[in-house]
Amino acid sequence: MTDITSREDEKGRELAKDAGRQEEQNNQRDRDLAKEKGRKQGQEEERAKIKQKTGWGSGTKIVISLVVLIIIVAVAGILTLTVSVTNVSPGNALPYTTNYGVSFPEGQTLAIGNTQISVLSNQNELFSNIDGDQQKLVVGEDRNISERRAVITTLGAITLVDTYFQIDLKYDGDRDNRAYFDMAVHTSRQVPDYLLNRLLPTEIDARPI
Repeated sequence: MTDITSREDEKGRELAKDAGRQEEQNNQRDRDLAKEKGRKQGQEEERAKIKQKTGWGSGTKIVISLVVLIIIVAVAGILTLTVSVTNVSPGNALPYTTNYGVSFPEGQTLAIGNTQISVLSNQNELFSNIDGDQQKLVVGEDRNISERRAVITTLGAITLVDTYFQIDLKYDGDRDNRAYFDMAVHTSRQVPDYLLNRLLPTEIDARPI
C-alpha cells in the first residue's frame, strides 16, 4: 500500500512539474510574442517618423525654391525695366492725375522721357528751357510738357504700362541752387507710383503730395 501511495505521489509531482514547465513555456512564448510585437511597433513608429521628417523636408525645400525663384524673377524684372517715350498728337483723355512736389538742379539738362529740360534762376525770375523752347517764369506761373506716349516694358518683351501722359509744372521759387515746382502728371490710365517714377530722372527730387 505504501509503495502504491509513493508511486502516486511521485506521479503527481511529475505531473505538477510537467504542468509547471508547460506554464513556463507558455509564459515565455507570450513574452517572446510581446517582445516581437513591441519591436515591430517600434520599427513602424521609427519609419513613420523618418517618413514624416523626409516629407516635411521635401515640402520645405520646394517652398524655399519657389520663393527664391520668385525673388529672382522680381529682381530681373526690376533690373530690366525700360521706358520708351514717343510724341503723339494731343487730345487723348487723361483722367488720372498724380501730384508731386519736385525740385530741379539749376544749370543741368535733364531728360523726362524724350523731353530735354533745364532751368536757371536770375533774381526773382526763372528761365526754363524745354526742348529748346525757352520761357521766363515768375513764382506761380505754369509750364507744361506736351502730351506723350510712354510704354514701360520688362524682361525685354513684357509690357507693364502703355499710357499717354502730360506734365504740368507750376513754379514755386528757388533756393540752394534748385528750382521748385508743383508738378501734376496726367495719364490716360492708372499707373502705379513706382512705375510712374521711372519717367523721372534721379536728379529730380520728386515727392508725391
